[in-house]
Amino acid sequence: METHWIGVLVAVLETLESFPTLVLASEIRALEERLANAAMGNAFLLQGGDCAESFKEFRADNIFDAFNILAQMSIVLMFGGQKPVIKVGRMAGQFAKPRSTTYEEKDELRLPIYKGDSINGYDFNRKSRTPE
Repeated sequence: METHWIGVLVAVLETLESFPTLVLASEIRALEERLANAAMGNAFLLQGGDCAESFKEFRADNIFDAFNILAQMSIVLMFGGQKPVIKVGRMAGQFAKPRSTTYEEKDELRLPIYKGDSINGYDFNRKSRTPE
């Protein structure tokens, strides 16, 4: 991580810590139990969603479509496998992602790699790839 981000990172983390939780502890415990059941072969885990979401494509209809696809897939798996299906959506917040490389190079231009819309832009130019 680049050191000039540290102050901003600390401020963002403090802001996030001040918000109420999104998921209740009881919901987490229930999911842990269901995942343990799947690990024993008594259920199937279905996880779906984009690797990285873009702010431009983040709309209610896209989320609804993703939920519909997961629901349809879970029905097929439930009837085919004769086991409960645990559905986990990887969505609504995948705006940053770690990368295995730091830079990308095209036509002798070396720029920071795209790390998601909350970090930098997708377009391959210096302005877009420079984090704000």
